[in-house]
Order: sequence, then C-alpha cells, then structure tokens
Amino acid sequence: MAYDLLIVGGGINGCAIAREAALSGLSVLLVERDDLAQHTSSASSKLIHGGLRYLEYHEFALVREALQERERLIRAAPHLIHPMAFVLPHDHAVRPWWMVRAGLYLYDALALGTTLPRSRRLRAKDDAYRAPLTGAAKGFVYYDAFVDDSRLTLANAIDAHDAGAEIATRTALLAARRKDDHWRATLSDGRTVLARAVVNAAGPWVGELFAKVGVTTASHVRLVKGSHIVVPRLYDGDHAYILQQPDGRIVFAIPWLRDYTAIGTTDIPVERPEDARIGSDEIAYLCAAANTHFTTTIAPEDIVDSWSGVRPLFDDGASDAKAVTRDYVLELDDGGPPLLSVFGGKITTGRHLAEDALAKIAPAIGLDARPVTHDRAFPGGDTGDFDNFLSAVRQRFPFLGEQRSARMAHAYGTRLWEMLGDVRTIADMGPEFGAGLTAVELGWMRTREWARSADDVLDRRSKLRLTADPATVAAVEAYFRENQ
Repeated sequence: MAYDLLIVGGGINGCAIAREAALSGLSVLLVERDDLAQHTSSASSKLIHGGLRYLEYHEFALVREALQERERLIRAAPHLIHPMAFVLPHDHAVRPWWMVRAGLYLYDALALGTTLPRSRRLRAKDDAYRAPLTGAAKGFVYYDAFVDDSRLTLANAIDAHDAGAEIATRTALLAARRKDDHWRATLSDGRTVLARAVVNAAGPWVGELFAKVGVTTASHVRLVKGSHIVVPRLYDGDHAYILQQPDGRIVFAIPWLRDYTAIGTTDIPVERPEDARIGSDEIAYLCAAANTHFTTTIAPEDIVDSWSGVRPLFDDGASDAKAVTRDYVLELDDGGPPLLSVFGGKITTGRHLAEDALAKIAPAIGLDARPVTHDRAFPGGDTGDFDNFLSAVRQRFPFLGEQRSARMAHAYGTRLWEMLGDVRTIADMGPEFGAGLTAVELGWMRTREWARSADDVLDRRSKLRLTADPATVAAVEAYFRENQ
C-alpha cells in the first residue's frame, strides 16, 4: 500500500498533522504504538493558553500565536474547551507588583482582537476568589481556557479519519529506509508500506526514531518532566489559581472533575521518555505550593491521583529547564524522500503547527498545501451556545441525569445525536458497567474512537477512573475481551 504521508505518533501534533493533510487531499497513514494521546498529550495542565510566563523569556511571537489559537479553538470545540478565570494572588510573590501588572497588560495587548475579558485587579468584593487564600490583599484576575486534552487529540484523529486518513493504533514503526523516490516502512502489524514522505511526530521518542529510519541529525530533544497531583476540592467555584513559587516558577490549581483540584506542574529534566513518573520531591513541591497559598492544607496522603508527562522540547542550549523554549521546531531532511521531524509544541499550538508542517513538507513532494482547518469546527463542535445545547440534550434524554448528560455532552458534542439516535429509554442504552458507562457508549468508543481497553476508556475518553470501582474496571475489561 502506498501513501503520500506516513505519520509516526498519535499525540496532538501527529493527529493534527494527519487532520490537516487528509483534509488537504493527501493519503495519510498515522501509526501509534499505544493509544492515541496515551503519553504527553493526556498529561498536560489541561489549558489552552498563551503562556503568561513565557513573556519573561521574550517569547512574544509564541504567546501571540497561542492567544490567537486560543480564540480559534474555543470556537471550534466549545464542547471540549471553555474560558476560565485565573486568579493570580500577589501575596508570597517573587516578582514586583508593577512587573506582574505590566506582564498582564502585554498579555492583553498580544490578545488584541480576541473575545476573552481583559485582565484586572483583584477586588475587595471578589469574595469567591479571595476566600480560599491565605492572603490576597493584592492580586489580579485574567482569562485563559480549559481543555480536555486527550479528547481534543482524539477529535483531530476523528476528523482526519473522516477525511480518509487511516489511523492505526497499537501499531509501531519498526524500521524505514529510503528507496528511490519513496520510503519503505515495516510496521509491527506485519505490513510493509510505501510513503512519499515520513513525519516524525513521536514526541519524547522523536530522537529514537532517527535510528529506525537511518537518519542522523545535529538537532537534539530535551526531555522535561511535568507532574500534577489531584486532591479533594480545595475551593468552590469554576476558577483557577496561578501561584508564584520561590524558585520563580508558577503552579496552577485547577478545578478537576467537579469534586477535585489538580495542582501542577513541575519542570524536571529527565533522560528517558519512560521516566514519566511523579517523584516524592515533586509531590512535596506541589503540596508546599498549595499550602503556602490556600487555607485548606494538604499532605501526600490526601492525593487521590496524579499524572506525569515528558515534554519533548527542542534543545536550544538553555541551562535551566524552565527557560527552554516552548516553541516548536520543524526540521526537514530532504536528502531523498523527505523526513519532517517535530520538536516541541503544545496542545494550544497543535493546529497551527500542523499548518506549518504541511507548508514545509508539501512542496518537497510536489504538492501545493493551503491551510484548511483555520476556521473549521472539530467533530461535535457545531453546538452553538453550549449551555443551550446541553439543555437540549437533557430535554431529549432526561434519563441520563444531570451529571452523565453533562459529561457526555462535553465529550461528544453534537455527535451525541448520532450515538443516541435510536435511544428512547435508559433500557435502550444496553447493560450498565458502572460509573455511568453503558454498552451504547462503550460500543461507540470501540468502533468510532479506537478504544481497546479499560485504560483507554477510563483514563482518556471518559475521565471516569476516579469514580470507577474495581468491579467497573473488570466489567469494562471483560467487554473488550469479548469484543475484539
């Protein structure tokens, strides 16, 4: 089988490139050795943001690009992305008040033309924002957005698939070599395929892939681990906090799954992608960050969940992990059939990175690439006003209940109409597996979203791991064994 593009890696960058390429008319095969978004792309801080702290490192172009993308993504996926207020208390600050205020003015200026509110001072009447904090005599409020990172990655893959791309999960690239005007690639599923170009979007494994394709490069990836902890909810409200730390870093506290607060992230240099495990030093650091700022204190035994991801940053020579550029670098090797390698990137800029990737690789294979996803809604994203959409879901399917209807409306958007097209009563949803999961939803995840295990369902597609008891986990695993 021959393809225009073989993409290696099913994270946000690989799936976004597959989407852009397939919608541009290219034949695409994306291979991912595990599940989509199983690694870094489901281990983020769940934010679509410009990167306020990047201003300290003069990454103005990156922040401007990310703020523009924030606006596009909110419009394109209102079921997965929603605006969120961030409170930045100045107590325990390590930066002068005037510097923070100037940074927020600049952030607002770079966001010119977008619709989220401008930053402002924390006011005396902001009781809900101030009550959880140990101080907060001074501070600021600004706006960014929250995202379901793994489902946004999945939405890219779904749109790519609907446009003709083949998405092959649990399929690794074993080796590839240039032969005449194409790549000849051997896959773990037993196939040998041809491709006019290869995209190395392997994330933390981007460096390891060079050996598999027989290419050397002077560029290097710098691996930086970021970890988060989850504790019972520290405060009421849908807002988040951005907490300044003595080492100059910042830590976010974010509402998580109604009953919890997620706290992160860290910046720890690591040697291997497999080092994505939270350490005791990171736990202590994040607990201390929360305890300095919040009246409700936490200890390691309060942690109910955690996640760690390894960011594949381009090694720009910075000595400090927190100072390494978060911008992406696209490296084209055209010494034969082209190889495009992706260094860095983040959830917010995945779509824009895909445009740049196509613009870079298409001419190398004699194609004319024009941006196609600039104003395109993601699958399920044509909800209009999301609150009105959720009301319509609850009116049509009252038996779902308040909590499950909200979860499913956010996860699937308007694709929920198709999933539940023949459902009239709760009995039509099929057997219950616990935690609100039914046969109808598991069948959809299996046939339409490449789910193959309980981890795929509970960790990435539904976020129900914290509410799923062992019996639910076992029942979901049994479902997949019986429905291979």
